[in-house]
Formats: sequence, C-alpha cells, structure tokens
Amino acid sequence: TSSIWLTDLANKLPRSVRLDGLDVSFDAAPLREWLPANVTLHHWNIKEEVPEHLVGAYDLVNIRFFAVVIRSSEIKDVLKNLIRLLSFQIEPGGFLQWTDADFSSARTVKLRPDLSDEPLQRLWSFLRGDDERFYTSWVPDLGTHFQEAKLVDVDADRRIPPPYIDQAMTEIMFLALEVSTRNKDIDDKRAQEVRATIRDAVKASREGSNFQFTYWRFIGR
Repeated sequence: TSSIWLTDLANKLPRSVRLDGLDVSFDAAPLREWLPANVTLHHWNIKEEVPEHLVGAYDLVNIRFFAVVIRSSEIKDVLKNLIRLLSFQIEPGGFLQWTDADFSSARTVKLRPDLSDEPLQRLWSFLRGDDERFYTSWVPDLGTHFQEAKLVDVDADRRIPPPYIDQAMTEIMFLALEVSTRNKDIDDKRAQEVRATIRDAVKASREGSNFQFTYWRFIGR
C-alpha cells in the first residue's frame, strides 16, 4: 500500500478517528515518522486468517484494486475475512466498501477515428496472455457475492473514467510490462519483442490512443 487513501482521510477527519492500513508490504508507503499520528500500518495477507486483535475492529473497511491479486475462486474466503474485520457494535454492523477495475472490460479509446490502436492491442496480448488474474469478469458480480455473504444494504456504482485516467492507467501498464522483461525466465528474443511493442504503444498513447477499463464500487454492511 502507498497509504494515499489513509493520509487523505487523516486530513479530513477528527484526529480521534483511528485509521489502519493492512497489506503484505509497505515498501511504497511513507516512513512511519511521516504518517499522521492516527495512522497505523499492519502486515496482513487478505487470504489468511484475520489476526484476533483485528476481529470486529472497524466501522469501515475499504478495499481497492485487488482484481489482479484475487482469483474468482477465492472471493468467498476473502469476503469472509473482510467481514470478520467489521464491527458489530453498530447495527446492523460496519460497512465494507470495495472499489476495483474490471480488466475483462478492456478496450481502447482514441482521440480521433484515424488513429491506430494496433500497438495497444498487441501489448494487451502480451500482458494478458493466459494469466487468469486479468480475467476479472467476477468484479461486476461482487454485489451478488456481498449478498450471498449476508451483507445488507448492498449498493453498486459503475464508472467510466475520464481520458486523463485512461492515459495514466495505460502508462502504468507500460511500466508493468517493461519490468516483466527483466524476468530471468523470459528469453532475450521475447524480451526484445515486448520492448519493441512497448515503444510502439507509447507512441500510440502520446498520439491519443489509450486503454480504458470499467471501474466498480460496491458497499454493503
């Protein structure tokens, strides 16, 4: 986690509000000394049992952008863990908010019809391949999973991002794919092919062609 959501909230809420970040790594987070006094970070793998001191600890649990971390077969157990974090001191209980991107909705958007998106299509083939993490058609169905987990007052919100978000997300994908070319398991020929595709895709992006994904937000309690 980068702690961005928590640090933003810390500036808007009373200092008496407890704000905790839970993740397997905090390498991207600020130093503890730079965080607001009411922000605390805890190591926890969402796929593992909830530590006893965190059971029922929160009025609100916010989870975001886990689509490439969780498989569809793991949703039930992950939701069970998240619900264990929620407080039952308020009726009918704490709130769970989940925001994610549906990578199965991937498409390209162009500034003008005459622009080519072929390099982006090529890049997506490299990135997605047979990796089931990018087959996230379960994301739009999270509301149903919430209901099956006995959450109530379930609400869903579907959003199409503005162009500047599309461009930022596309650039992140360039970085992710470039990093993958440094993997020792990829042969030199394949790595060179991927890098060439990235160069072509970067050019296409600067001209006005980018990826777009549908984003979803679900709330239940």
